[in-house]
Amino acid sequence: MAQRLKVVVIDDDPTGSQTLHGCPLLLRWDQASLERGLAHPSPFLFILANTRALAPAAATQRLRQICRALRPALEAAIAAGQLDRWLLVSRGDSTLRGHFPLEVDLLAAELGPFDATLLVPAFLPGGRTTRDGVHRLHGEPVHTTAFARDGLFGYRSSYLPDWVEEKSGGRLPAAAVQRLTLAELEAAAVEPDGPGFAALCRRLAGLANHVCVAVDAERPQQLAALGAAVRELTAPAAAERWGRPRRFLFQSAASLLNGLVELQAPPRTAAGLVALRRRDGSGEPLPGLVLVGSHVPLADAQLQRLLAEPACRGLELPVAKLARVLEGPAPAPLLASLEGQWGEQLEALLASGHTPVLFTSRGEQVCRHAEERRRLGQELAGLMGRLAGRLAPRLGYLISKGGVTSHTLLADGLGLEWVDLQGQLLPGLSLVRVPGPGPMQGLPVLTFPGNLGDDESLAQAWALMEGGALAGTRSR
Repeated sequence: MAQRLKVVVIDDDPTGSQTLHGCPLLLRWDQASLERGLAHPSPFLFILANTRALAPAAATQRLRQICRALRPALEAAIAAGQLDRWLLVSRGDSTLRGHFPLEVDLLAAELGPFDATLLVPAFLPGGRTTRDGVHRLHGEPVHTTAFARDGLFGYRSSYLPDWVEEKSGGRLPAAAVQRLTLAELEAAAVEPDGPGFAALCRRLAGLANHVCVAVDAERPQQLAALGAAVRELTAPAAAERWGRPRRFLFQSAASLLNGLVELQAPPRTAAGLVALRRRDGSGEPLPGLVLVGSHVPLADAQLQRLLAEPACRGLELPVAKLARVLEGPAPAPLLASLEGQWGEQLEALLASGHTPVLFTSRGEQVCRHAEERRRLGQELAGLMGRLAGRLAPRLGYLISKGGVTSHTLLADGLGLEWVDLQGQLLPGLSLVRVPGPGPMQGLPVLTFPGNLGDDESLAQAWALMEGGALAGTRSR
């Protein structure tokens, strides 16, 4: 039977599939990769663009390249009868960091026109909710958190219309941003075929001229009602009731995705995901490796907690030293020498029976400008990815903390074209698996966002993958 709807998600880092399972995550967007992704039975296709790690000009270039490869692939899939429609989601950070409105503007120019962009930053498993237009993290307005002070993507307001005005430099004034309220969504959720749902459909059908709409959300049922209305209005049959099918673009965090498509329960429990840890020929579990590149305060606390485990041993990459090497007259041979030394130290830690924890020194390196900071971040992520890639054929699992770190690990360190999303080990923590054939076939990689969890989450994820308990109650 032909797949009728495909939700194409262009993700600005590799962690936005954190509420889903059973779909492909593409790290390339050549014709063959897109054809394989669109033919996959999942209603979702993720394209991991990693644009949050790029400067605006480079992000624009990458997105344009993706769109110009994606459009003919979608047209071919429709012509072949694989699907009759598609929805486009620009998946962004639930703490409002990223290239907005640059990305939705470019997607609209290349793949539009659209009647509206729906701005839905709620990520409910992580405590990111929106009420009365104000986006919150565990009840706290996000502009008061450390994420709003991000050196590249900071902002001053949690009220989404004001945030849109600020991020657009005034081009999209707050007064022009419409709002979809909790009351409207709740009324639609109470009775799927009732007057509240009909009112929501009429509201969405009235949107035009690519208006921006900030969407409240506190419960999955509210997003499910929104998704049902979107499916109603975008279906080919919408012409009979609504005059024509509508076209919507979405700038959202992960929770909206579960509303757009009704999914079955994940086929694997947390125990089933842990069982994916690779084993040697005698059936003994192979060792793990943890990477921590994120340096937000939450990541610092999680790293400190993990390193308190007796079975873990840290190896610090000194950021200031690496910055000096990169700025020096002959960075390549010096970096290669340091990389070789760190590789030997990781080998020794594995041989000692410990879990190596490879992390960048804490704190934020002072850089002269944004481009220098991005380059340093990419060099660090590349270094960590190469070190992990050399060990990967002998590992049972990998845990990667941080979006840029995780993308670089998958795309460059492991050299992958795509990965298969298995599910979530803990809320928001996706486990992907390396496809075969090859020496890394089946390797599970836990992608851990920098901004997610509490102080215990990283240690808890490691303990689950190890099949043991925390706080030194187990030995290796």
